[in-house]
Amino acid sequence: MIATAVRKSLKKLKFYREIQLPDFASKQPIPIRHFNFKFDAKELDHRFFRNTELASAYFEALSIFLTFGEDLVIETARYHRDLVQDPVLKQRVTALIGQEAIHSKVHNEWNEILKKHDFPVEFYRFLAKNVFDYGFLRFPQPLKLSLMAGIEHFTAVIAEYAMKHEYIFDAIIDDEKTKALWQWHMLEESEHKDIAYDVYQLLNGSYALRMAGFALATFTIIGLVSLGGFLIPFLRKPSNLVSPTFWKDALYSAKVMFSPKDGVYGSTIRHVFDYVRPDFHPNDHDTSEYLDYYKDKLLNQDTGLLARYMTKEFFPPVRAA
Repeated sequence: MIATAVRKSLKKLKFYREIQLPDFASKQPIPIRHFNFKFDAKELDHRFFRNTELASAYFEALSIFLTFGEDLVIETARYHRDLVQDPVLKQRVTALIGQEAIHSKVHNEWNEILKKHDFPVEFYRFLAKNVFDYGFLRFPQPLKLSLMAGIEHFTAVIAEYAMKHEYIFDAIIDDEKTKALWQWHMLEESEHKDIAYDVYQLLNGSYALRMAGFALATFTIIGLVSLGGFLIPFLRKPSNLVSPTFWKDALYSAKVMFSPKDGVYGSTIRHVFDYVRPDFHPNDHDTSEYLDYYKDKLLNQDTGLLARYMTKEFFPPVRAA
């Protein structure tokens, strides 16, 4: 009833059109890649993101929270995969599950390295576990699917930002494995950015529910993760509270994250809120050329940064419905 009323109201406002689902048969299958980065605590650079402490801490907090978000995606995708009849979309959902499972595993390995540098990993895991166990994971499946699509939108925005700002990774000199970790995650988040959304539109499609999921994803990625990132430097080193050097870094980190010119969220705010368009689709933001470029650069067997750490790649089969 609510969804029907929303659709009718939007049509009257003359800016709504029915979302056309893509032709799934035209989409390429997606692989599942396994990696062994063999992280070393001696190599960790906790200022890896543009040589900042506070902005880097945002991504370190994101790494911890994402392992729980990825587990939510896996559980939700498995449930809804059984409801999908299209064989290509079902294969893509299986690949999404596999990619997210490897993301969770590898980020947990990296988080263990953060622990050795006095990052409050266990405390953040405790907080995130309670948020998900007593909150998000108890939502009804349609809302979890909407939340999943919203989270995937944010990771797609960050991935596209990273693809367009290659110098961010080139600036990482001493920590090759951290560079490889985030470039790999960037690549695969962009690769599977439309799957959760397509499943949501196919099985539900309610605009009001999609906005509810987006609001929850915004609260998590912008709210909880940002708060976690802000607290990390003080929990690791309380003297940062009165350190002029740290607060100088904090001002620069704010610019790095929120500058309208090239900040992570400052320059992508229109992309983030493009999601509220009733006829939005993730592929409205075409990253195919970037994907081709980075696959060729990173996965090249002779020179690719990721190729040296990849241990296996396979494609789940496309099975007839």
